[in-house]
Amino acid sequence: MSEAVEAVVAKVSDLKDGEMKEVELGEGKVLLVKDKGQIYATGNKCTHYGAPLKTGALCNGRIRCPWHGACFDIKTGDIEDFPGLDSIHTFPVKINGDDVIVSAPANAFKDWKRQPTVRKCSASDPRVFVLIGAGPGGTTCAETLRSEGFTGRIILVGKEKHLPYDRPKLSKALNTQAEKIALRSREFFQERDIELLLNTEALELDADTKIVKLSDGQTIKYDQAFVSTGGTPRTIPSPGADLANIFPLRDPEHGIAINERYEGKRVVVVGSSFIGMEIASLIAKKAKSVVVIGMESVPFERVLGLQIGTVLQNLHEKNNVSFRMKRVVKEFIGIDGAVRSVLLDNGELLDADLCIVGAGVIPTTKFMKNIKLERDASVVADATLKAAEGLYVGGDIARYPYHLGAVPTDTVRVEHWGMAHFHGKVAAQNMLGKNVPVHSVPYFWTTQYGKSIRYCGFAYVYDELHIEGNINDLKFVGYYIKDNRVLAVISINMDPVVSAAAELLTIGKMPNGTEIKSGVDLVKLAASK
Repeated sequence: MSEAVEAVVAKVSDLKDGEMKEVELGEGKVLLVKDKGQIYATGNKCTHYGAPLKTGALCNGRIRCPWHGACFDIKTGDIEDFPGLDSIHTFPVKINGDDVIVSAPANAFKDWKRQPTVRKCSASDPRVFVLIGAGPGGTTCAETLRSEGFTGRIILVGKEKHLPYDRPKLSKALNTQAEKIALRSREFFQERDIELLLNTEALELDADTKIVKLSDGQTIKYDQAFVSTGGTPRTIPSPGADLANIFPLRDPEHGIAINERYEGKRVVVVGSSFIGMEIASLIAKKAKSVVVIGMESVPFERVLGLQIGTVLQNLHEKNNVSFRMKRVVKEFIGIDGAVRSVLLDNGELLDADLCIVGAGVIPTTKFMKNIKLERDASVVADATLKAAEGLYVGGDIARYPYHLGAVPTDTVRVEHWGMAHFHGKVAAQNMLGKNVPVHSVPYFWTTQYGKSIRYCGFAYVYDELHIEGNINDLKFVGYYIKDNRVLAVISINMDPVVSAAAELLTIGKMPNGTEIKSGVDLVKLAASK
């Protein structure tokens, strides 16, 4: 038992309702939260990337991280929305007159992350749950099953040779070793009796017979299965696409290979959405030239719209990146087996020592049998992520009803890292018979040239984009509105507005378009709920 630290950390009269304040306690810091007259003390940092929670959004008894949208319950510290895996600590609070007294074990400050309790498999439980895909969805599903008390076998199957890792970091730092961004250690899985089969592919999953055939020769009969296999990078159907020095960015080896080749080189990036543009911003300073090829009018147009896409293109152009929009690759031309130029459909020839393809992904679902697939290869599921009896899906491959859609019949396929985590949690709960629907708001982020871009919601159609702030200075909030409903919110360098918006959307308290235009402080509004 570690020695406890106890001290007066604040005055009750100094804390306003809805306020969060970071205070010192011993050799560490805690976050004080006053919500509806009650004072709570929690860990002060998000367990995802360590963001200071004091700058996040407080709403309905939860703190949402200002950077990437993870949520924590202020009473229990439990993580309730993602990304990230661990909960935060909570500490006892006593009030003595006007003094706020907090106590904590000293070792709580050595690691601000609170990992799930270790629970084991039992020989008396014959059930077998198979999880296909060792990414955020599969990892969270396995952990949640054990946390919820499941004592049967858990088999987590991963196609890659690496432990489950933090894939979004690949486009933030190319020279990244897989072991340095692992979500969990091998010991973590062993302690919880989670059977981890890496470098192993699911060759076939039959939804009718509940049988999975694996590349290592195993045939497994399952009671429940969760499939979260993500996507396979789209290839460019043009001659020369198999030349050397043409890479996607899907695994650490791709990132390392790109990192070894781009400095001082002429680089062509195929794809003008998030992966392509993040890579362009990462390499622009040291590459000889960077040209982005996109099918849209401006980068990000499909998701963010023409107006915001234009200002982001301008930002890139100021940083050594040029664009060829509404263009496709006709041919990759090589010398001695390696790419040297790229021919566009309008006849323009671009010099290229290196090509990076960020043209999206196709859901990895071909191995699934007796299951309904959409035209985009996604799997149709209900609101609980159930696709067939005993079979649940999540992450990039899942298409399911969206409770905040522009129309009641909306279904979505959300390719966001945090959402895959959430799907893993929901699927685990439903594999155990809890009948929990997916009621999470999509949240994604990117940082380019020091500009922090956040987006929450889902607005594939909208009537209006209402901007507050200076869009040309890249410090603004944008509201995507349809029929006077706010469907999504974007901000650049205006944290934590999007985190507050995500909470208001989640609890159904987002102001309508008219109210937004009249001037509403979303952060203060969220804290009042």
